[in-house]
Amino acid sequence: MIIPFIAADLREVSPQVLAYIGDSVYELYARCHVATKCAGNNNKMHKKNVGYVAATAQARAMRILESELDEEEDSYFRRGRNCNPHTSSKNANHGDYMYATGFEALIGFLFLDNRTTRLEQIITRTFEILDAE
Repeated sequence: MIIPFIAADLREVSPQVLAYIGDSVYELYARCHVATKCAGNNNKMHKKNVGYVAATAQARAMRILESELDEEEDSYFRRGRNCNPHTSSKNANHGDYMYATGFEALIGFLFLDNRTTRLEQIITRTFEILDAE
């Protein structure tokens, strides 16, 4: 996989950029996960995918995952959660939206730092949490 060069030190990258990248990475993983469950029916796949990528779903999973993060991962999550976004979600409350932004910033950090194994562990765990509901 080609990892884009954004900065030599990811601590210099704004949490909004990390979340922007993380959103697209997580979306792709979620689509692949959904396609294995209900391939062939676009409407069904779309509805199932929304259950994984919605801010409320990401926030629910992150509230459980938060205790499983190491210190550096938690730092990137908190940076994303505490950033000052210029948008808000129409379908989630502010707290859930900020937790989801923190989740996406964490995913963006892991992707850009080429920590594929840990990225996939966290995403797999997220799917386990959401599938159990």
